[in-house]
Amino acid sequence: MRETKSDGELLRAIAADGDRRAFEELYRRYAPWLTARLRGRCADAGIVDDVVQETFLAVWRGTARYREEGVTADAAGWLWRIGSRRLIDALRGDGARGRLRQTLARLRHRDEASAEERVLAGVEHGDLAGALVRLSPELRAVLQATVIDGLTTREAAVLLGIPPGTVKTRALRARKQLREELA
Repeated sequence: MRETKSDGELLRAIAADGDRRAFEELYRRYAPWLTARLRGRCADAGIVDDVVQETFLAVWRGTARYREEGVTADAAGWLWRIGSRRLIDALRGDGARGRLRQTLARLRHRDEASAEERVLAGVEHGDLAGALVRLSPELRAVLQATVIDGLTTREAAVLLGIPPGTVKTRALRARKQLREELA
């Protein structure tokens, strides 16, 4: 009968010795969970599979460092942070060309108030949390992706598995409903 190692023991063995068995055990333990969780954020299974592989590759290569802080260190939360950041990078096209495009887009629209600025301005005039709760799940998901996660319309469309036009329509409806409730 094999002894089951804790997450911390597995991660220490991977970091210290490059222990392949420890890595395989960690992968078996968390890859299905991470895949399911990321698929809840992105409808493109190919992107999700790539992100899961990149996440575990970062663990294997040691580019992602696990810092065990006391007994309550959470390997799942640590893996989720790595995976979710890599998913956002994948959706944004984190290369130099993507960063240049984002910079140019910001310069082009710098005089316009962002959706986030409009929502935050509404805080002064009403109950934001209550207004957000009253939004339909579809409208809340679009706000989550575009305002909180900071994704573009195209990125949000990929993430939510809906057409970009639907993202725009739902974002407009959500902002209108929030403006009405916070006025």
